[in-house]
Amino acid sequence: MNGGQDLGGMQGFGPVAPEPNEPRFHAAWEKRVFGLAMAMGLSGRWNLDASRAAREALPPGEYLTSSYYAIWLKALERQVTAHGLATREEIASGTVSAPAAPVTRVLKGAEVEPLFDRGFPSDRPLDVPARFAVGERVRARIINPPGHTRLPRYVRGRTGTVESVHGSFVFPDSNACLAGEAPQWLYTVRFSGAELWGEAAEPGHAVSVNAFESYLEPLA
Repeated sequence: MNGGQDLGGMQGFGPVAPEPNEPRFHAAWEKRVFGLAMAMGLSGRWNLDASRAAREALPPGEYLTSSYYAIWLKALERQVTAHGLATREEIASGTVSAPAAPVTRVLKGAEVEPLFDRGFPSDRPLDVPARFAVGERVRARIINPPGHTRLPRYVRGRTGTVESVHGSFVFPDSNACLAGEAPQWLYTVRFSGAELWGEAAEPGHAVSVNAFESYLEPLA
């Protein structure tokens, strides 16, 4: 969706100021939010892409003025209430007022390390060949979906060259709305700076973007 998170190429937000030796968490509550998000994400009620979509669905003003883990917490609260796992009143008071709704899985502490060691692969085999090949010129489609998408707004309608064909993977746009994994071929497409930014681009500058097959169209 065209939300507050899609800032690529936009100006007026000030410089990016990386924090040297930035810690994983700046406060204890951030660690708790991360743990809650992981546990609830594995409960069987939603998936990783749905969690990303919930964060992006925050009003842009709220998204842009919230810290990283504050965004995670606000999105998690939305998901918990939307799926009937808690009410807003219960979240505000910290007190349960009704029996807990069932979930498919309750994550145990002993499961966390081996689970994350294995990772969460999203590659899915397809029995159809890739539509595009390395070196082929393609155009990113102009789309403005109301839901989650991984195609950055600043490349839409722009022309680039396929750098890599990675294989087939879960399609986030479908998975985020719990409509199925619908796997697609995934590519890396390289766009020149001049194509994206015009005369303001630095000489030789380019941006490489991972793009699913349905995001791309062949040049006529």
